[in-house]
Amino acid sequence: MEKTYTPKASEIHRRWWLIDADGQILGRLATTIARLLRGKDKPEFTPFMDTGDFVIVINAEKIKVTGRKLDEKIYFSHSGYPGGLKARTLREMLAKKPEEVIRHAVWGMIPKNRLGRKLIKKLKIYRGPNHPHEAQQPQPYLIVGRKN
Repeated sequence: MEKTYTPKASEIHRRWWLIDADGQILGRLATTIARLLRGKDKPEFTPFMDTGDFVIVINAEKIKVTGRKLDEKIYFSHSGYPGGLKARTLREMLAKKPEEVIRHAVWGMIPKNRLGRKLIKKLKIYRGPNHPHEAQQPQPYLIVGRKN
């Protein structure tokens, strides 16, 4: 009888990836980020464990969307009080909080449980080109199909 392989904590090697969101399409960028956070690109991937890497996203304010999503896509939030529902379009969200647009898209692609909450903490998103993670020596991640 064969046993299922489960990687030990000492066997999981975490890397830091740097992704430049300048000119990237939101959904395609989010799928790439979610795949790296889960660790699906590694041979030791295990669905119930965190085997993924850390991801740093810079230039979040320069993402692109296709079609008429800028005016038609709506983000809802509720304060918990009666009449506390707020609705903002994607255009408004990109102007105020472009980091949250990417975080929201990635959150939709990872598990909604303890593992997902652990994974989303490994995602660092910054509005401009600067980030405070130089000590981790992040490697630039080139997205397939991108024209550089």
